[in-house]
Amino acid sequence: MTSRHTLTLNPSKSHASAWKARAFAALRADSSLSVRLRRYNEAMAKARALEAQGGGL
Repeated sequence: MTSRHTLTLNPSKSHASAWKARAFAALRADSSLSVRLRRYNEAMAKARALEAQGGGL
């Protein structure tokens, strides 16, 4: 079995998109609205921070 290695030129961008996916998943979770919104906001804040961090690369 061969494994493929993907070259990631900007890991911050990759991590940011993962946090965005997590944020949108939080909105669809089976929780109260306040919990979903809090989780979404926390994940998006992390995604934005990662995007800002990787912006100069």
